[in-house]
Amino acid sequence: MKILAIEASGLTAGCAVAEDGRLIGDYNIQYQKTHSQTLVPMLDGLKRMTDLDLSTLDAIAITAGPGSFTGLRIGAATAKGIGLALEKPILPVPTVDSLAFNLFGTQDLVCPVMDARRRQVYTGIYEEREKPVCLRPQCAVSVEELAEDLNGRGREVIFLGDGVPVYRKMLDELVKVPHRYAPGHLALQRAASTAVLAELMYEEKGDACLVSSDDFRPEYLRKSQAERQKEEAELHGKMASLAAGRLVRDLEAEKRT
Repeated sequence: MKILAIEASGLTAGCAVAEDGRLIGDYNIQYQKTHSQTLVPMLDGLKRMTDLDLSTLDAIAITAGPGSFTGLRIGAATAKGIGLALEKPILPVPTVDSLAFNLFGTQDLVCPVMDARRRQVYTGIYEEREKPVCLRPQCAVSVEELAEDLNGRGREVIFLGDGVPVYRKMLDELVKVPHRYAPGHLALQRAASTAVLAELMYEEKGDACLVSSDDFRPEYLRKSQAERQKEEAELHGKMASLAAGRLVRDLEAEKRT
């Protein structure tokens, strides 16, 4: 099976090609540019450098979420565009599952933490010994709830993800089991992990893990800030303030009175 993987769910923009368990090409970058600037040129470069004939692909794998709302949409649009043009299916890979797969082979628990803002993280708990095993599926929870879960399991844990720099102090204070942090080259999402994990998913589930390019949608786990503001405006009768860009100021003023 030949898979093109796309990564755009977080700080990393990346793409990779894997075939029958062998990684053919892997291109990642973490820099101060938007994925809309980097992703398509990276895909073109990967195609040229690996002499990739896109018509030979079996599927387009993508980290389907959670993650950055903008990044997920850019990644989804790119994957859907390629898939529709080539009439190829999409193989969605949960972002947190892919991130945990970076540490395949460890004997300890693996716990990705992605910053979800508002003192919450996108996370999950995994074993990555001989095969990936999900002990707690990806979810959005508080750091306190995550720490309580890990403490209750009583096993050493490795943290990774863009939430580590944000919440490391809290984790060190709240997590009582032995724990450590992944090194920089394994700490963020990698398209290569998504590509290889997608192959493993297909081996296990077959066509059941594929979706048509037309039907694919990202998995956000949480509503966007715009959606939350709209609901809050409707709840408080502040749609006019929202439209005028004054919603946050008006609500904060009400709380002070």
